[in-house]
Amino acid sequence: MDTETTMAQGLADTNARYDAACKRVLSEKFILAWIMKSCLEEYRDCNVREIAEKYIEGQPQVSAIPVLPDESGTVIHGLDTEDKSVHEGTVTYDIRFRAIVPGTEDVIALIVNVEAQNDYYPGYPILKRGIYYGSRMISSQYGREFTGSHYEKIKKVYSIWICMDPPKRKENTINRYRLVEERLVGESTEPVKDYDLLSVVMICLGRLEGENYQGVLKMLDVLFSNETSVADKKKILEDEYDIPMTQKLDEEVSSMCNLSEGVMRKGVAKGRAEGIAKGRAEGIAKGRAEGMAKGMAERTLSNLQSLMKNMGLSAEQAMTVLEVPEAERQQYADLLKGHPGPEKGLEQ
Repeated sequence: MDTETTMAQGLADTNARYDAACKRVLSEKFILAWIMKSCLEEYRDCNVREIAEKYIEGQPQVSAIPVLPDESGTVIHGLDTEDKSVHEGTVTYDIRFRAIVPGTEDVIALIVNVEAQNDYYPGYPILKRGIYYGSRMISSQYGREFTGSHYEKIKKVYSIWICMDPPKRKENTINRYRLVEERLVGESTEPVKDYDLLSVVMICLGRLEGENYQGVLKMLDVLFSNETSVADKKKILEDEYDIPMTQKLDEEVSSMCNLSEGVMRKGVAKGRAEGIAKGRAEGIAKGRAEGMAKGMAERTLSNLQSLMKNMGLSAEQAMTVLEVPEAERQQYADLLKGHPGPEKGLEQ
């Protein structure tokens, strides 16, 4: 096996372990409690400790709950079911847990799904995926939360997406999408609880110099930042957000940071190897920078092709969506011509 392939496999393995570590950190109850207080109206008036200790039920499930359960499978109650669809394969939610609504007698009133998303343009609108996940969480309640025609027992669901690398126009923003009643004729109304059953929340992280850099946006950015040391992360979480640094959370944050450094080191090494293999005159030092730039270019090219194929956009439209700088557009246009794609993608 050649060195480049070995490095690529090593980087993929480190990336997978880093992704898993991020999910474990996110699944910590105090982290989830901050997200819930900041984004879910049911918890606005609660303090974070109260949410973490009183309203989050059980232990959040990490990458264990499938999105597409087999509809003909055995009926099993609870969130620890490991179904899978024999028709569409297994796709798991990143984190899923139940929560109690304050001031109600309903023991389980919310099912919240949190997804960490690194690629904001995977070839389709993430918002549509969030709506689909929320819809699946509602339909999968049949046989678990209710049977027969007892639709009154359907529980509200949230699908929450944390986007770590959004386009600049979306940095440091939180948007919510939900069902609302519109009175088109007359003044008749229905109880909100009967239709407010699905909400999608998009949390787009940003940077220190950006507007609205505070609260949960700052907390999550600090948590996943490659530029903040482990010690500083722990101090900020404890001092500014009153998050108890338990031994488990301490270990998870440290592990996540170490894996993050591993991802960067392996990425640099892979870029250096690619630079040497292609005979770049600048040598190893420049190979590092070029390797990283090449990885970004390949990712952008892949996203452009996905948008063109799945959304029917022209090359120029796709580059506008991805906010490709004007100075780089001709380069990507040339690359797209050399990579077979939709007919529209070749129009310039």
